[in-house]
Amino acid sequence: MKLKKICSVVVAAALTFSLSVTPILADEVSDLKKQKKDTEEQVNSLQTQLNSLMTKISELENDLITTGEEISQTEEDLKAAQEEQEQQYQAMKRRIKYMYEAGTGSATVEKVLSSGNTTSALKQAEYSQDLHSYDRKKLNEYVATVEKVAELKDTLETKMDDLEKTQTEYEEQKTELNTTITEKSSEIKDLDVQIDEAVKKAAEAAKKNNNNRNTGGTTNNGGTTNNGGTTNTGGTTNSGATYNPSTGNAIVDAAYSQIGVPYVWGGTTPYVGLDCSGLVQYCYRQAGKSIPRTSGSILAGGTIVSDPQPGDICWTPGHVAIYIGNGQMIEAQQTGVPVKVSKVRVVYYVRY
Repeated sequence: MKLKKICSVVVAAALTFSLSVTPILADEVSDLKKQKKDTEEQVNSLQTQLNSLMTKISELENDLITTGEEISQTEEDLKAAQEEQEQQYQAMKRRIKYMYEAGTGSATVEKVLSSGNTTSALKQAEYSQDLHSYDRKKLNEYVATVEKVAELKDTLETKMDDLEKTQTEYEEQKTELNTTITEKSSEIKDLDVQIDEAVKKAAEAAKKNNNNRNTGGTTNNGGTTNNGGTTNTGGTTNSGATYNPSTGNAIVDAAYSQIGVPYVWGGTTPYVGLDCSGLVQYCYRQAGKSIPRTSGSILAGGTIVSDPQPGDICWTPGHVAIYIGNGQMIEAQQTGVPVKVSKVRVVYYVRY
């Protein structure tokens, strides 16, 4: 009788424990789901910031290209003004030399004065003075033009420096955001695993509880956990986009031919220099294909592919390059670095 009583106490204790475990596990699942939801909201917020930053990078790229083109034009204007100034200076020297060799300078004036012909002397002096005034005026005009163009060039170069500093800041922000998003996405995956484990434990505890109570009922463990939400990266991937090997090889050949060409913002030809999208546009033009000018419009106008082939475009926010195969690309990277072969850095591969 006493043994029977002890067994009853043990069974009751076991039932009480199993009943208390299930709510605890349910709370754990609830907490984990809340952590996941909070983390997903953080990722969404970070993604919004990244999208906004990518828009700024695209706008900045347009400003850099425009300013680079203005600097190139200003350099041509400055060169023309300096050439015209030199022509004016040489013409002035020739006139002065002729004036004295022909006897129309001060020596002739002295000769005329000594002969007593005052009218002739005054005419000679007046001509000489007018000539000098004209030359001084023209010289001053061209000096002013050269100074104005040079000042404009300095202003544009200062603006370019500021834009490039801003670009560096944006790139640092982009890297930081991408790193944080990756970390948070990893946290979400870990939470999914923990949620699955907690749900299984809760289901096993509930099943054990039901067995102990011998109710024979079926436990619903809370439905299906979705642990693999789809992330929209902002583009449509189509691995079946048409690839033309002949065109691709022509693009790659054109890219190789530009290795060593200087990096110039706004540059679209080897003769001036090339920026990143200028290089890509030039190479495609050599293969008979027309593509947009900026990286943002290149992404928007092409097809994102998951099977990159030589001649496809390597795309990251604010930068593009030509894929040449084997994990390598040819790019116009930055000011001071000529066109070169680099290891692929890519978010998307784009095909035209």
